[in-house]
Order: sequence, then structure tokens, then C-alpha cells
Amino acid sequence: MIFRLISARSMVRRRQVWIEVGLVIAVALLIWFGLPQVLTAVGQGSRVNQLGRFLSLAIVALGIDLIWGYTGMLSLGHGIFFALGGYVVAMHLLQQPQTLGDAPRVPEFFSLYGVEDLPRFWEPFQSFPFAMVAIAAIPAIIAAVLGYLVFRSRIKGVYFSILTQASLIVFFNFFNGQQKLINGTNGLTTSTTYWLGEQVGSTEVQQFFLGLTVVVLAIAYGLCRWLVQGRLGKLLIAIRDDESRLRFSGYNPTGFKVLVFAISAALAGIAGALYTVQSGSVTPKFMDVPFSIEMVIWVAVGGRGTLVGAVLGAILVNFAKTLLSEQFPEIWLFFQGALFLLVVTILSDGIVGWLRVEGQNLWRYLLGKTNLNTYPSLETDPDVTYERETLGNQQSDR
Repeated sequence: MIFRLISARSMVRRRQVWIEVGLVIAVALLIWFGLPQVLTAVGQGSRVNQLGRFLSLAIVALGIDLIWGYTGMLSLGHGIFFALGGYVVAMHLLQQPQTLGDAPRVPEFFSLYGVEDLPRFWEPFQSFPFAMVAIAAIPAIIAAVLGYLVFRSRIKGVYFSILTQASLIVFFNFFNGQQKLINGTNGLTTSTTYWLGEQVGSTEVQQFFLGLTVVVLAIAYGLCRWLVQGRLGKLLIAIRDDESRLRFSGYNPTGFKVLVFAISAALAGIAGALYTVQSGSVTPKFMDVPFSIEMVIWVAVGGRGTLVGAVLGAILVNFAKTLLSEQFPEIWLFFQGALFLLVVTILSDGIVGWLRVEGQNLWRYLLGKTNLNTYPSLETDPDVTYERETLGNQQSDR
């Protein structure tokens, strides 16, 4: 009987996994091939580039949901890792020649400050493999070092949030003052650079980056889903709910927190690189405090601890922000504030959280069905179903 229960549960889980994989692939294909065609057909072709940028922002939202929604660590400094990924890809592109086979070039902005030789720390970024690895590795390493120093001291909660925001300000001031090394407050421009002999800002290259963003977002979602569904996910939730009890159980949460913080930073770095090549530049403004707070708001609006909500929130909030700022340039901030108040007061679990609970109850009420007062998934739980069938067969045999 026990083996049959385990078998039934594994079959249900396997079926759910394949259904989710199919849905992710279908949505990815729809976004990649369908939405650009629809936007172009209705005269909104300029929105295609915005779509690519907002999808890249959804990747960093996944990372924040991983550490905040599942682990309970609210980071207000993810702009650091987002900007680092952008600077890495920009430093690579600025050294690429216009024609394949030519020697690497020196970025033009160096001549404005009297710098004749390329700084040594720029040279490794000429290599494509090194730059691609560095996009995720540099943010992950910095996050791991910072996280280890913080978590081993058992700093958590609001103190962790304050430390991440303080780190953000430090990085912002440092990057803002490096005029001769990374063009300081002006940042680095990528739209006029060349990659594989094609201008990065051209329509063909931008279409490629849109498709690449969709693929990376799907992979990032799959990675996060895999992490939270296994034993690591259970440990992360235990850290969020009661870290002290987890320590009493014999686990040291420091290593797990460092790991998930580094993974989240790596996702932010990848998102920053994809956003940079589609927006055309990277500046220290990526490390602005309000921008890092906005990242948290995307997750809160969509629903933290859901992953799907993080993606949905990032896309919806940014599209709403763009449309409202265009239609109501003077008062659009009031709409944004009203949205956040709505989430805090009514939709405390976000859009996805509301749909899972209140939305289902409303749907059942409209269909004239009474709500169950038991655990929501009890009626469909495979263990309960099997036990009912077994007890029914035993009673009939008697």
C-alpha cells in the first residue's frame, strides 16, 4: 500500500512537471513569434524592443523572488549585480572591431580624458567566452563574498536590507566617479558597437536578442522551479519561516543563504547584460536606489513565492508604467502609487496569490458551488484518493 501511494504521488508530480514544461514552451514560442507580429500589425512596432527589455527585467525579478519569496531575505541592492552584468557586456562590445578579423579597438571615450592605452582590466573582456562567463560569475562572486560576511554574523531581516542598500550606494558612487576608466556618469553605449560584423542597434540583431531573452527567461524559470521543488527548496522555506528552529535541527543555514544569494545575483547579472544590449547603454543609474526598490515591487505585485508572479509583475508593472507615463506625463506617478497601495491593502499576496485563493473562491461562487472548508487540495490529493478507494473496496468485500 505504501509503495502504491508513493507511485501515485510520483506519477502526479511527473504529470504536473510535463504540463508546466509544455506551458512554458508554449508561452515562450507565443512571445517570441506571436507578440512581435501582433504589435507590428497594430502599429506598435516600437513596443517590440520594450517587450525584450521587460522580459530581461523579469529575469532579475525571478532572482529576487528566489531570495525574498522563498528564503525571506529582502535585498534592496540588486541594482549592483544588474549593472555589473551590463558593464561586462558593454566592455566586451566596445572592443569589438567593425569588421570581423580586424584587431580589437580602443573605445573612443578614452581619448576625451587623455587615456591613450587601454586599461589592463579591460583586456580580458575582449574574449567572448570570458565575457559570457563573467556576466554571471562576477555578480555571483561579489554576492557570495558579501553574503558570507553578512550571514555568518547572523544578520537578517531589516538589517540585511539596510546593508544591501548601503552597498548599492557605495557601488553607485564608485562607478559614478570613474570617468577615465568606465566613462563615469555617462556610462557605456552599446547601440553603435558591432558584434559579429553587425551593428548591435540594428533590427536584425535586436530581434536575435529578443529571442535570446525569451530562451534565457525560460531557462531561468526552469532553474528556479527546479531549485524550489527539491530538498533545497524545502530548506529555503524553512529558513524563511523559522531559521532558529532549522539551526536547532542541525542545519547551518549560512551556506544555503550564500548559495541562493549568489544564484540570484547571477540571474541579475544576466538580466542586466540582456537589458543593456536592448536599451543601448549602461550607466550608474542602474544602481539607483529607486530602481532596486522597483524590482522588489514587481515581485510584490505579481505575488512573491510563486515565480510566475515575479515574471508577470515585472512585465505588467513596466508596461503600465510606460503607457501611463506616455498618456498622463504629469500625473502618472499617482497611478503607480495607487497600484502599490492596492497591493499592500487588498492584494497582499499579489496577483497570482489572489487568483489562487480569492479568485478560485469567486469562480466557485459564480458557478453556484459551495466552498470547501478543508485544505484546498485535499479533494484532489492522490494519497487521499487512493485511501478512499482502498477503504471503499475493503468495506464492499465485507
